[in-house]
Amino acid sequence: MPEAAPSTTASTTPIIVSVRGEASIEADPELCEIAVTVSARDKDRRTTLEQLTQRNKELLAQLKGTYGEALEKLETGRIAVYPEHRSKRTDKIGPYQGSVRVRVVVKDFNVLGEMITNLADGPGRSLDGPIWSMRRDSEVYRQARTEAVGEAIRRAREYADALGSQLTALLELADTGLSTGGAPAPQGRAMYATAFAGRAPEEGLPELDLEPTRQSVYAAVEARFSGTQPKGL
Repeated sequence: MPEAAPSTTASTTPIIVSVRGEASIEADPELCEIAVTVSARDKDRRTTLEQLTQRNKELLAQLKGTYGEALEKLETGRIAVYPEHRSKRTDKIGPYQGSVRVRVVVKDFNVLGEMITNLADGPGRSLDGPIWSMRRDSEVYRQARTEAVGEAIRRAREYADALGSQLTALLELADTGLSTGGAPAPQGRAMYATAFAGRAPEEGLPELDLEPTRQSVYAAVEARFSGTQPKGL
């Protein structure tokens, strides 16, 4: 009776190499966001509304007229008008408060210091920020993803070489994460400036010196490769 031929299944079954590729790139920010709040206060509700309307109009006119070319976005946010209660123990109403919050996204950093100083100097205004960020379609994101894929390929080849194997095919490539460093919280130098009601803008205001915070762009992929069986196994 002839002997059965030795099975070659084990030696021909491809191995699977699963790896994770990561890349982190630091880049200068492309956008800067600040929030400007205009407010008004008066014992008369109508007067409060008139002041608030006028101050909001002046702010928007200043932004559009002087800095329009430097802006990426200009959006009106929260609006509030409410009476102050003199005491929790009584229903007597005091002065009325009103505020409008405007979101300003700046793309031209050359005018940023001057803009912030001039905006803060208007009556009834307060500023907070900055929040530095990248555009969603920034080329830096593509570069990070490309580097992450390259890292996955290099890592898989290193594992295969260590086994005496060779990669034969890519089985799967999955994007496992892309971020700019966490939640959108203010980064870099905190800034807060207030101009009190009734204060007239001054001539020759100093320009605020700002240092943009470099952004960390992160990308990660998971990849699965097939490879030849290691030699000698």
